[in-house]
Amino acid sequence: MGERNRLPSVYDTLGKEDSMPIPLSTLELQRSSLLQQISELGDFRPGSITGTGGRCGTPSCHCHRPNDPGHAPHPRLTYKVDGKSVTESFASPAAQGKAEAEVAAFRRFQQLTRSLGEVNEQICRARPVEESLWPQKKNGRSNLTGGCPESKPDRRPPTTALAGGP
Repeated sequence: MGERNRLPSVYDTLGKEDSMPIPLSTLELQRSSLLQQISELGDFRPGSITGTGGRCGTPSCHCHRPNDPGHAPHPRLTYKVDGKSVTESFASPAAQGKAEAEVAAFRRFQQLTRSLGEVNEQICRARPVEESLWPQKKNGRSNLTGGCPESKPDRRPPTTALAGGP
């Protein structure tokens, strides 16, 4: 197969970047900035605000007359609790404004956490491997406890000491 017809593989792209890599210190500054922005968000909550209108449940209401457009839309906040949709009405325009700001802050939180995940991924790829961070091998197996006796299970039978006993 000619070089032109060959499909690229993961081996062709390993270690190759189209542009200069971003220095680790710059990535760490970006992460700190994102964490700072998250900490400054204030109150936020998930959900969406939509208007519901149309016909009500009162048969004698004007909204049931022919060619009547129905009731004006009433904005409501909808969100999930334990997998079930919950809808709240607003007691006042101020309550609606508060909820709108909280939902907007939640959207900002989602965007910031996506960016934080991307920057952390870049940091993980850019940070050099340090041999001391990896567990040492013993008898051909990985020693995941790192040789710390505190992290190994105690196989001795439990002892019970009575107060004032030997």
